[in-house]
Amino acid sequence: MFDIYLPIAEVYINVPLLLIISAAVGFLTGLLGIGGGFLMTPILIFLGIPPIYAVANGANNILAASVSGSLAHYFKNQIDVKMGILILIGGLVGSILGIEIFSFFLKKGSINNLISISYFFLLSAIGILMFYESLSEMRRIRNNKFIKRRLHQHYWIHNLPFKVRIHASKLYISAIGPIIFGILIGLISSLLGVGGGFILVPILIYVLGMPARLVPGTSLFAMIFVMIIVTLLHAISNNTIDLYLVLILAFGSVIGAQFGSFISSKLAGEELRGLLSLLILTFGFKFGYDLYFSKILPSLNITNTHNLEFNNFTKFLINISENHSIIYGITSVTVAIGIGIIVAYSFKKLLK
Repeated sequence: MFDIYLPIAEVYINVPLLLIISAAVGFLTGLLGIGGGFLMTPILIFLGIPPIYAVANGANNILAASVSGSLAHYFKNQIDVKMGILILIGGLVGSILGIEIFSFFLKKGSINNLISISYFFLLSAIGILMFYESLSEMRRIRNNKFIKRRLHQHYWIHNLPFKVRIHASKLYISAIGPIIFGILIGLISSLLGVGGGFILVPILIYVLGMPARLVPGTSLFAMIFVMIIVTLLHAISNNTIDLYLVLILAFGSVIGAQFGSFISSKLAGEELRGLLSLLILTFGFKFGYDLYFSKILPSLNITNTHNLEFNNFTKFLINISENHSIIYGITSVTVAIGIGIIVAYSFKKLLK
C-alpha cells in the first residue's frame, strides 16, 4: 500500500519505513555530531537498493543534511569559510578521481563487490575505534580522571610551503594540508556515498589544530560543495540519482538531524557512542558475512521493467535522467539544498 517504485534504481521501497530509518539516522547525526552517510548507505543496500544507487543517493542525502547543519552553525557564527574553501579545492580533485574509479569498476561489472569490501573494512575500523574511545571515556569519567591533551601535534605536513593565515581559526599553516585532506574526503565520498566527517573532524582538530567549536560547521560547509560535485558527477556519468529516493531520504534525515541537534546537549554521549559503535560493527560484519558466504554477483541487479506502467511524471523523470543528465543532476542538487534550507529555517523559527 505504501510501496512506491523507484524508476531509476528500479526497485520497490516502503515509504514510511524509509522515512523512519532516514529520520533515525539523521537523529544520530545531529545527536552525536557524526556524518550519517556511513550508516545510511549500508542500510539502503540492506533494504535491497543496488549499491551503485545507494552510494549516489546517499551522497545527495548528505548534501541536504550538510546544508541544514551548516546553516545551524552559521546562525551561531561557527564556520571558518577560508578553511572550508581549501578543503573544497581538494574535494573537487578527489571527487573527480573517485568518480573515474567508480565508473571504471562499474564498466567492469564489479562495482558491487568493491563497495561491499570497502564498507566491510571501513565500518569495522570505525566501529572498533568508536567502541574503544567510548569505553575509555566511560572509564575516565568513572574514575574522575582529567586528561590534559595537547591540541595537536606538529607533523611533517605543518612544514610544507605555501603557508596561509586563517584568521577565524587563528592558524598559520600550509594550504597543502587541507587540500590533501580534501582530496581524501572527495575520494571516499564519491566511491562510498559517505560524507567523511568521521575522518575530517579529528584531522581538523588534532592535526591542523582548528578550534573545536569551528570544526563541525566548517566540515559541513565544505561537504556541501563536495556533495554537490559528487551528486552531479554521479548523475552525469552513471545516471544513478533517483529523485524519488532523494526526496524521501532528504526529508527524513534533515528533520531527524534537527531534533538530534536540539537534544544533543541534554544527553551523555559516551554511552550512545558505545551503542552506535556496536551497531556499526554489526553492519561491517554483515558485509563481511555476505562477501564470504553469499555469492555477490557482478551484475547490477536490474529489475525487468517492460511490464510496468509509469505515470507521465515518472516517464518524464526517466527521460530527463537518460537524455538530459546535467539538468537532472542540477535538479536533484537543488531539491536537496532546498529541503535543507527550508527545514533549517523552520526549526530556527520554532525554537525562538
